[in-house]
Amino acid sequence: MATTADISRGLIIKLDGSLYKVIEFGENKTARAAAKVWAKLAGVDNKRSIEKTWNSGDNIYPVRVERKDYQYLYKDDTGYNFMDNETFEQVAIAEELIDAPQFLKDGQEVSVLFNTETESPMSVELPDKIVLLVTYSEPGLRGDTATRTLKPATVETGATVMVPLFVNEGEMIRVNTKSGEYVERVK
Repeated sequence: MATTADISRGLIIKLDGSLYKVIEFGENKTARAAAKVWAKLAGVDNKRSIEKTWNSGDNIYPVRVERKDYQYLYKDDTGYNFMDNETFEQVAIAEELIDAPQFLKDGQEVSVLFNTETESPMSVELPDKIVLLVTYSEPGLRGDTATRTLKPATVETGATVMVPLFVNEGEMIRVNTKSGEYVERVK
C-alpha cells in the first residue's frame, strides 16, 4: 500500500473500482489546515477525466503495470492483433484501448501496458512521432504561402492529416500521434 507521498506522473491507481493514470499532481499547503494533495486523473479502462483531492498521508492503491514491446500485425473482427517481440505470442486488443488506431501500420512497434494482477492489456501506446507516406493530397497553389495555410492529406494508414501547402503526394511526413498534427517533412 502507498500513500499520497508516492504519487508521481504516469502512476496508475485504482480508485472507486476503476483505473486512472496520474496526468498532473500537486500539493496545497495552508497555515491552518493540513496539507492536501490533488491530482488530475485520466481513465485507463474508461474515457473519464477527473480531479481528486486527498489529505496528505492518505492511502492510495497503485496498480503494478508492465510495459512490453509488441508489433502490430493486422486488424480483424476480434480487434487489433499484436505480437510479442520476445515470445511471439499474439494478443487481440479492442480499438478503445489504443491511443491512435488511425495511425497504426503493419509491422509498427508499439508499447502495450499490462495490468500485472489480471495479466490483461490496459492500453496500447504508439511512439510519439511516426513517419508516414502521403498517398493523396491536392496540389498546392504556387505563391499561396503568405499565411500558414493547411490542406488535408491522406496518409498510408487511411487517416487524414492537415499539412502545409508544399507537401505533395508521395512524400514522407512525420506526424505527432498524440495530437494527430503534421510535424515536418522527412527526406
